[in-house]
Amino acid sequence: MEYVYATMILHAAGKEISDEAIGKILTAAGVEVDEARVKALIAALEHVDIEDAISKAAAVAAPAAAPAAAAAAGSTEAAAEEEEQEEEASEEEALEGLGALFG
Repeated sequence: MEYVYATMILHAAGKEISDEAIGKILTAAGVEVDEARVKALIAALEHVDIEDAISKAAAVAAPAAAPAAAAAAGSTEAAAEEEEQEEEASEEEALEGLGALFG
């Protein structure tokens, strides 16, 4: 996942997504860089519109979050906290699905 995160950081910063840039981010984070994985990721992203992939992942997470928010509004504080945890889990699942797009 750290390889995908490095790619998303570069994308969000408006920087070129390259072998060298991903390697620098991973090294700075203390991750041992596997050049083969970096090259595979770059190859997998060659024809991927990252912005489109992010928006599709957000669209999947939004419908799941709406019912959870409505249920939390009518429940007690403890139930509201539980719903927030479930909502966070749904968002994490959506992001994991996004990671599958990148290799």
